[in-house]
Parts: sequence; structure tokens; C-alpha cells
Amino acid sequence: MIRLAVAEDNYLLSKSLEEKISFFNELKLKHIAPNGKYLIDWLEKDVNVEVILMDIQMPLMDGIEATEIIKKRFPHIKIIMLTVFDDDENIYNAFMAGANGYLLKDTDPQSLFKAIEDVMEGGASMTPSIAFRTIQLLRNPSQLSIGETEDFQLTTREQEILEQIATGLNYHEISANLNISPATVRKHIENIYKKLKVHNKMEAVDKAKKNKLL
Repeated sequence: MIRLAVAEDNYLLSKSLEEKISFFNELKLKHIAPNGKYLIDWLEKDVNVEVILMDIQMPLMDGIEATEIIKKRFPHIKIIMLTVFDDDENIYNAFMAGANGYLLKDTDPQSLFKAIEDVMEGGASMTPSIAFRTIQLLRNPSQLSIGETEDFQLTTREQEILEQIATGLNYHEISANLNISPATVRKHIENIYKKLKVHNKMEAVDKAKKNKLL
């Protein structure tokens, strides 16, 4: 039995992970924390876990900072990072912090299970696109652009709506707050998605945080 903990601030994504884990009798989910700080507080009371599935972008304490602290205090625990984007900075920082694996959040249950088995056996499991980026960075370290952010040229109104999206508000709530029609809100959100090159609210918020738009 492999005992797991999850750090994920998005409720729907945490439930999705819980469901994927439930498919396998060999896995036991012991705890779900909404951020790195809560997870560390819990580990101080019960460190009886072998693997942590760690989100990167979280409030109070992000996954990379939490990974660095956990690896120092509880070096036996394996940590697999989970993210929406395979960007260079997060890949570099995660492995420097001591991560044992790095997967995209849309990883299917069987691949997730295989990744957990791999890290338990001493391997370093990565989504293929992450592995490719890691190899590229090793071959060409100059490609790494830590600290640089993109300019997506959002308008003032788009920035306002993006901030409202990040709080979890829907079209009608944003419409009421900004005194514009739901159809106008929807159009602005479509423009935001195009500029950020994303497909949904979760990806938009994650990319906005990464690029310091939020």
C-alpha cells in the first residue's frame, strides 16, 4: 500500500485526483491540503506518507517552496509536481527544490499510477512534454529565462475581468460587479483566452499568476 497526500487549492481538481487514486487498491489517499503550508502543518502531526502530489500555484505557500521545505524535513517522501503548463521556470525550480517527478494535470489515471510506482522505485517520472523540455534545458541552459514574463497586452477591462475570474465569479456576477452585460463579459473572456493562448478559466488564472498578472 502506497500512502499519498495531495496539495491542490482547486476543489474540482482535488476531487479529480481523489477519483483517479481511488481506481487503484494499491494506493491510499490520506490527506488533501489546499496549499503547501497546510500540508506541512499536517505532516508535522502525521508523516506516514510515501508520496505527495503537489500543485505548483497555491495561496499562502506554493508547491515549489513547500517541496523544498518538505525535502529538508522529510527526505524520505517522494514528491510529484502537478501543473497545467510545462514552462521552463517551474520545471527548473521544481527539480532544484527536490521534486521526484513532474506531470501535467490532465495525466490519465494509469499514467499517474505508473508515475507513482516509478518514483517509489527511485525513478524520476515526467510527462513526455516535460521530459523533452528538461532535455532541451540540459542541452541549452541559455534557453532558461527565469523571472521573465510575457506581455499579453490585456486592456484595462480585460485585466479587471481576469481578476474577477480568479475569485471564482461567473459571467452574471462579473456583469453585475462591472455594470456590463453578460454577453460583453463573455466576449472579453474570449479575448482574454486568445491573448493568453488558453482554453478555460483554470488555465487562464494559472497562466496569469505565472506571468504576474494577478
